[in-house]
Amino acid sequence: MKILPNIKISVRLSLLAITAAVLALSSCSKKLDEAYKNPNSPPDEPVENIFPGLIGSIIGSSAAAGSAYGIAGDGTYIGRYVQYWNNYAATATDNGGTQFDQMGGVLGSSDAFGSMWAAFYFGHGQNLNYIVSRASSEQKWDFVGGAKALRAWGWLELGNEYANAIIIKQAFDVNLSTFNYDSLSLAYDSCRKACFDALAAFNQAGSGSSSFKTADAYFNQGDIHKWQKFIYGILARSYAYLSNKSSYSADSVIKYATLAASTNDENATVKFSAIGTSGSSNYYGPFRGNVGSMRQSAYFADLLSGRNPQIFTGVEDPRAWYLIRENKEGTFYGVTIGKDLDESLPDANQWPANFWGKSGLSTSSPATDSGRYIFRDNAAFPIMTASEMQFLLAEAYYKKGEKGSALTAYKNAISLNFDMLSTNYATNVPTDHIISSNSKNAYLNNSAIVPSASSDLTLSDIMMQKYIALFGWGFQETWADMRRYHYTDKDPVTGNQIYAGFKPGGGTLFVDNNGKYVYRARPRYNSEYLYDIPSLTLVGAVDADGSQVTDYHTVESWFSEP
Repeated sequence: MKILPNIKISVRLSLLAITAAVLALSSCSKKLDEAYKNPNSPPDEPVENIFPGLIGSIIGSSAAAGSAYGIAGDGTYIGRYVQYWNNYAATATDNGGTQFDQMGGVLGSSDAFGSMWAAFYFGHGQNLNYIVSRASSEQKWDFVGGAKALRAWGWLELGNEYANAIIIKQAFDVNLSTFNYDSLSLAYDSCRKACFDALAAFNQAGSGSSSFKTADAYFNQGDIHKWQKFIYGILARSYAYLSNKSSYSADSVIKYATLAASTNDENATVKFSAIGTSGSSNYYGPFRGNVGSMRQSAYFADLLSGRNPQIFTGVEDPRAWYLIRENKEGTFYGVTIGKDLDESLPDANQWPANFWGKSGLSTSSPATDSGRYIFRDNAAFPIMTASEMQFLLAEAYYKKGEKGSALTAYKNAISLNFDMLSTNYATNVPTDHIISSNSKNAYLNNSAIVPSASSDLTLSDIMMQKYIALFGWGFQETWADMRRYHYTDKDPVTGNQIYAGFKPGGGTLFVDNNGKYVYRARPRYNSEYLYDIPSLTLVGAVDADGSQVTDYHTVESWFSEP
């Protein structure tokens, strides 16, 4: 697609014309504003009224300003890159179907894959800045800490998704209509600075206020302790993802992961009231109807069923009944990339139901919410868990050569994930498949899962169990992990892939990839491809002729490079 070279000039001219008109009318406008106050837009909105919107924009908000701003919308694509799920029908539709299953990028003028961009710059954006400014002046340090923590989380998620096509220094300059892009390394630095600023604010806040508890009802319920744990977890991630660099510090990962959540009560989860509106319902639940065509991948279903020939072979995972959906035979199979459901599984009795329990080729929502796990309207959506932090510890200890500590953290991580599922996500799980202490212990005591000797623990064990534990919600983190291990890097002990048997794109990559794997998303079309063409050209997303570079999404990101 050609980008018109004069579009940026047109926008500038339009802005100048609008500015002139605004100046001419400013005197009149001021008098009108004073005479007729807008009841829907108070000039001094309390921070208590704005903060809940920041929480809503984490997953997928729904408002007149834009819907689906948050990680969940982009997660539908990322989940296909990492083969958590795939489309049940092999279609060649642009920005849908087989394209993302085969690691393709966004084409044309679509805003697909722009939800995190919109969440950070629009959903949070100036709203978050306003909270920091006003709450600071009112000495409401808990609101300052919460806003800064979300900004830190956003810098890391945004940077890992869009690489160096991100706006940092000029991001919130209201006098600009075009922006320069900054390096991903600066996003990491900005993330860590925001973390420390947030911790300092929470230290001033003490135990927190009742108004903060109310405004934070759907995330950490105003619990300062949990917010601090969340911040330490962000820091741990920021150090763990640089494992390929000479500056990598396993000790930094260990320090902050140890300070982060260590029990499931400290997990950071977004909650939903599910009162029959989109904004109050889980993005993946049946009410919003966003994932009806998705089915678990064959790769993931085989892994939980013991059919992966290289790892956890022959072991049926009790968590399968919580995470994915069975078929009419009561077994677990998934969709093969690039094939329709009936091609993947010629026997219709083996077709998995969708995540809401609808069988066959149905993409519709059920009359009653029969979803499980995070696929229910009122299911809490994890953002960070104690289990994930233990996996970060296990990997860091393993890289340090401290295998005993690595094995302890690895076993703790699996145990915590079992407990989270059995405690919080047992809804609609068949009674005879509820996780019991016996089934959990049998799994943990199986040497194919947890080796009896620490010397037998492998990096593949750690990353594959983390892959399972983050299913459905941790797609951003799993994608970061897979990219830093370049999808097919080998385990130094086994000689097999760390992600055992994983075939990127199912073995057939999208034609525009030119044989390369996906490493980044392009920035949101309606923000950047209409305005920031010079910046897009500098990062290689647009060529010298003004055309979109169709394999831009395959350029490796700074965080996964040496």
